[in-house]
Amino acid sequence: MKKGISNHQIGDAFDDFMLIKSSTKGVASNGKPFLTLVLRDATGEIEAKLWEATKEDEQTFIAEELARITGEVNQFRGKAQLKIQSIRPAQPTDGVKASDFVEKAPVSQEDLMERITEAIFEMKNPNLQRITRHFVKMYQEALLTYPAAVKNHHEYVSGLAHHIVSMLNLAKELKELYPDLDQDLLYAGIILHDLGKLKELSGAATPSYTLEGKLIGHIPMMVEEIGAVATELGIDGEEVTMLQHMVLSHHGKAEWGSPKPPLIREAEMLHLIDLVDAKMNMLNRSLDKVQPGEFTERLFAMDNRSFYKPLFADQYKE
Repeated sequence: MKKGISNHQIGDAFDDFMLIKSSTKGVASNGKPFLTLVLRDATGEIEAKLWEATKEDEQTFIAEELARITGEVNQFRGKAQLKIQSIRPAQPTDGVKASDFVEKAPVSQEDLMERITEAIFEMKNPNLQRITRHFVKMYQEALLTYPAAVKNHHEYVSGLAHHIVSMLNLAKELKELYPDLDQDLLYAGIILHDLGKLKELSGAATPSYTLEGKLIGHIPMMVEEIGAVATELGIDGEEVTMLQHMVLSHHGKAEWGSPKPPLIREAEMLHLIDLVDAKMNMLNRSLDKVQPGEFTERLFAMDNRSFYKPLFADQYKE
């Protein structure tokens, strides 16, 4: 039997345990209630519908619970969807635990922390270095476990740190091409740009948005916190303002969530690196699920496009 939902193709039968990431009640056109479940395991996630859901179902099949499911992988509007034939809650005698069903970064937490620490040690600007080190020390445990997002990119355990490290590696290469970049400011912006998500999101395994996340958002929260930490450390001056601008503008455009567009060179580069790494993460993980000669499912965050995996894709890999 195939293991992992990402290893199942359209038309495959499914019979295994899954972790419920979210459960949302709806009402069908015939007036009967149903549940939309987002299910996940260590390889990925899939949406499923539980039709004619009872009140007991609503109370039983909730986020962070494990369930044994049989069904079939179908396709709906260009995306895989699990058609549930039977479902029951996991029992202690089943010998399964939630941590086994959570996708994790492909790099160890130790290696991720080592690279972040290395980048901080490379900084020559003492103010940027002190602020960055303070935040990493203060949030180290959450930084190494939280995802970078609820969905779309790096949405797995340690995803935030994995995203930061990938961006640091990109920045190091780009500094060679564009030596006028202020590496300290760019590194500090990369490490801090998404740390507000540690307050915006509820946790590592099955994250949702907190009240502060919904009403304020990770960008304003982090900008305010940088100011507070700088004051606490007795640091003032232009570096603090530049670092706040890096965070404030990293989404690039107002319609993408940036209160300000990038107005310094390093902020523009931060935005571009962030965009590249997020898109490549989405693409690579989607392409890993299909065979050469096939298209991925539609990727909403990529303008709802399906991407093709060329037949020669693996032929010349080293």
